[in-house]
Amino acid sequence: MSDVQLRNNIRRLRFDRNMTQEELALRTGVSRQTIMSIERGQTNPSVLLAYKIAAAFDVPITEVFDMEGKLAPV
Repeated sequence: MSDVQLRNNIRRLRFDRNMTQEELALRTGVSRQTIMSIERGQTNPSVLLAYKIAAAFDVPITEVFDMEGKLAPV
């Protein structure tokens, strides 16, 4: 079993840009509740949504999302 979590910097990036969850949701085509859930780490975004979020901030996806932990040995 692996202990890997997806961490994100959505809240910091939003605050740096004075962007609300609602605005980010509108830009990415999802609900504010979806953005809130991803921001809190309760839900992982699809790959497409992760790229849309990065594009909304105009940053590389690795600046928004980071994998933390170790993969299971093979």
